[in-house]
Amino acid sequence: MEQKIKDIISAFEKDLSDVDNPQSLEDLRIKYFSRNGLLSNLFEDFKNLPKEEKPKYGQLLNITKKEAQEKFEQLKKNLANNLDTQKRFVDLSLPGREQTIGSEHIISQTIDNISSIFKGLGFSVYVGPELESDENNFESLNFPPDHPARDMQDTFFINDKFLLRTHTSPVQIRLMKEKKPPIRAIMPGKVYRNEAISAKSYCLFHQIEGLYIDTDVTFAELKGTLVYFAKKLYGQNVKYRFRSSFFPFTEPSAEVDIWWQPKGKEGRWLEILGCGMVDPNVLDNVGIDSEKYTGYAFGMGVERMALLKYGISDIRLFFDNDYRFLQQF
Repeated sequence: MEQKIKDIISAFEKDLSDVDNPQSLEDLRIKYFSRNGLLSNLFEDFKNLPKEEKPKYGQLLNITKKEAQEKFEQLKKNLANNLDTQKRFVDLSLPGREQTIGSEHIISQTIDNISSIFKGLGFSVYVGPELESDENNFESLNFPPDHPARDMQDTFFINDKFLLRTHTSPVQIRLMKEKKPPIRAIMPGKVYRNEAISAKSYCLFHQIEGLYIDTDVTFAELKGTLVYFAKKLYGQNVKYRFRSSFFPFTEPSAEVDIWWQPKGKEGRWLEILGCGMVDPNVLDNVGIDSEKYTGYAFGMGVERMALLKYGISDIRLFFDNDYRFLQQF
């Protein structure tokens, strides 16, 4: 029994010296200290010794196991300290890691791009609250309570009087109530509509609307402004057209299309914005003399402008926060 103990301890000492990583340390523990380990098996052999030999070898086994356990724990501690030191070690000769710097979201970039074009034409920028009154969002814009045009926009109502704005036109109403003409401004911001989410629509999106009120404002001036804008955003060779349309707050009204032809695909006309001359009823609703002043207004969806400008096919990509998508811009 004594020789067997010496042989196992000798093997343990040799294996102990070979340990240099966590895996080999775990292998050593299993080999000697697990339930079926070599040291544990010595205690099974101890049970079969004659009664008179048990006091001698029992004490020897306990001392042997205790010393082996202490050596194992010390090695475990030293190995952990060495690994920790290696982790903290910094090789100053290695090239530095490039820091990733955040950037503006593609929608914010598009809003800034569009805004800068109209700022160059003398437009100021105004914003307003996203929680709006029914009066500012609908009634003052020539939407009577029973007007069928209200059905064109599925609205998130908070209560009978307040809602999440369905367009940024309420900012125009607020501006016309607070300022006297001439007024030349654009209104960027978020809008909300209760629409099914798909590749082409979302319940939240962004709009930029524009308003110009003064004496002798004409549709020709509106057309010239929007043609200039389209060429600045999409290039001088962009093909465009104006189509007659209907909006409750403008008369006459039109929609602007551009010719869109993705590489390798068939081209087609795509709407980019709606526009028109401000309806005299709207001017009267905000206390502006419709006999003296005229004006034009226009509005566009920022996501739509970005989809066309950058060839993006799914509006949901703007809201997914996928880093692989965002880092392209």
